[in-house]
Amino acid sequence: MGINLSNLFAGVSNLTLGNVLMIAVGGILIYFAIAKEYEPVLLLPIGIGVIIGNLPLSAMVEEEGMLYVLKEAGVDNELFPLLIFVGVGAMMDFRPLLAQPLFALMGAAGQFGIFGTLILAILLGYPMNEAASIGIIGAIDGPTSIYVANQLAPHMLGVISVVAYSYMSLVPIIQPPIMRLLTTKEERMTHMEYSPRPVSKLALILFPIIVTIAIGILVPQAAPLIASLMLGNILKESLVVERLSQSSQNELINVSTLFLGLVVGSTMDAASFLQLKTLGILILGLIAFALDTAAGILFGKLLYLLSGKKVNPLIGAAGISAFPMAGRLVQKIAQEEDFSNFILMHAMGANTAGQLGSVIAGGILLALLGA
Repeated sequence: MGINLSNLFAGVSNLTLGNVLMIAVGGILIYFAIAKEYEPVLLLPIGIGVIIGNLPLSAMVEEEGMLYVLKEAGVDNELFPLLIFVGVGAMMDFRPLLAQPLFALMGAAGQFGIFGTLILAILLGYPMNEAASIGIIGAIDGPTSIYVANQLAPHMLGVISVVAYSYMSLVPIIQPPIMRLLTTKEERMTHMEYSPRPVSKLALILFPIIVTIAIGILVPQAAPLIASLMLGNILKESLVVERLSQSSQNELINVSTLFLGLVVGSTMDAASFLQLKTLGILILGLIAFALDTAAGILFGKLLYLLSGKKVNPLIGAAGISAFPMAGRLVQKIAQEEDFSNFILMHAMGANTAGQLGSVIAGGILLALLGA
């Protein structure tokens, strides 16, 4: 058997400038994940996936390679996002929302940017399916963005996934200026007493079941997402399958996130990522995020006036889906004005409503576009 030196250097000869640039992008994502701790659980595997996906002739992304198999098994059929939602549901507590159903309206208001950006993207010339996939970035909900984009615009999956999770990690940076701009100091200092009516165990068990049935009938396209979310929640609230609940919150969501990040990163090859369209997606995604935040706050200001100045408008900023980061951020901003102001439970009510709202919004987009 002879020695074939051409195979030894095949990678070098096939390496392009685009590959080098994308490997650098992967390195930047890894830097942000480690040095800045921006959503490291996902940005780190995505960064590694980007590097692997841009290695010339990489056996990992070719047919029968590990990432190729994972893509077919967990992304092409949306399995990984759904498994992640089981874990998210197991970590959610719907008590604040059930005790104060009014805050469900903030979760609805927090989805305005999705549809506003969809319209803007269409006006800028994006096809309807791409415009919808870009708009869903505004939910700041990675699994939902991946689920919708994979069905409507799979060729944009890598870009949209990275943008969605990047903005999710930047919630503490992007939201505060908008929150301060749209509210006065007096509004931010509004105290809200937390003395909600008690929520029974029966209500906590019936809620995920009823929501799954209702949304599954009204918006069938959202059924997989909502059913996965509520499955995780009922595992937690039933109190009879603690091991399953803990596994969902830890092993299941962690392994699924790892595999999803690697696969998403590996799809970000130079040919699909290094385009002017990518910059457009970044800008439109930011607009969607800002519009969602602004709409939630403005609705909060309306409740502030209608309630006789008893509702802190900042809570509206938690109406996006970034759970629980957005709810905690609202508490932080409120305490900057008055350290004795404790509105976390109210914000969490709006935040869980935002999680449900983003799932419903994604289902509506899929229904409207016939996916």
